[in-house]
Amino acid sequence: MPSAALTPPVEGENEDLSVPRTSYQPTQTEAASKKRKVICFSDFDGTIFMQDTGHILFDSHGCGSEQRAILDEQIKSGERSFRDVSEEMWSSLNVPFEDGFEIMEEKLEMDPDFREFHKYCLANSIPFYVISAGLKPVLRAVLDKFLGEEESSHIKIVANDAEIAPDGSEWKPIWRHDTELGHDKARSITEYRESAKAAASTDELPLIVFIGDGVSDLPAAREADVLFARKGLRLEEYCVEHKIPYIGFDTFADVQREIQSIMEDDVKKTGGKGKPARFNPRANFWRRVSNAQSVTR
Repeated sequence: MPSAALTPPVEGENEDLSVPRTSYQPTQTEAASKKRKVICFSDFDGTIFMQDTGHILFDSHGCGSEQRAILDEQIKSGERSFRDVSEEMWSSLNVPFEDGFEIMEEKLEMDPDFREFHKYCLANSIPFYVISAGLKPVLRAVLDKFLGEEESSHIKIVANDAEIAPDGSEWKPIWRHDTELGHDKARSITEYRESAKAAASTDELPLIVFIGDGVSDLPAAREADVLFARKGLRLEEYCVEHKIPYIGFDTFADVQREIQSIMEDDVKKTGGKGKPARFNPRANFWRRVSNAQSVTR
């Protein structure tokens, strides 16, 4: 469990993006050696977990569900910015971190197949990143609890940080960006591009996968070779409306099955060399990220 007093990220501090060594050892076969590298990026609330971590906290220990609905509508109507409304919601909390986490542990439901999917990623050396508009210490604590700290440690989180008073009287987001969004996912993409130190080899370009559920995921989703959208939610609706290619999924078992099929098809068509069989030129910045040794937070 993280300490109650949390500090913002240190500018200029480097974070290793390489895949950590784990106890999950992939089977090395001739076919496996031809497989293209795959990198997965995923939203958190509504994607890995079915509920929104912030909403659970606000409804139970903050402004309440009715006021939250009013504030959410102000964002949708454009009356107020996401950052402005979010600051009001987070500042409404008056609960120590540990007590707030208890209600999240009680109400959160992880996708039933995410644990197995993440094990699949580890076994196949597939890096997995979370990119979220939420608070990093909250997301990390949730992953630590539901996956265990060892497995959770292999997931990199790109999100806002926070300062939380020991007595819970103040929850203050430390926004990644000084914008109306607070965490501009599109800008995070640019930051990764600029900080990556090496480009991937042109004869071994990795396949970039993004998994999400909402329209806020679009800035990152548009840059992927393969986009997964949770069925029945706004991202899928948007993709249908705007004719954006995507694969719908109910659980991460669907994602795993499709990725395995895509990998096998890619080996047949390309031998794991050159451009992926499913290639989006806009995904090149993600490829640079995956090949970098470090990146500025």
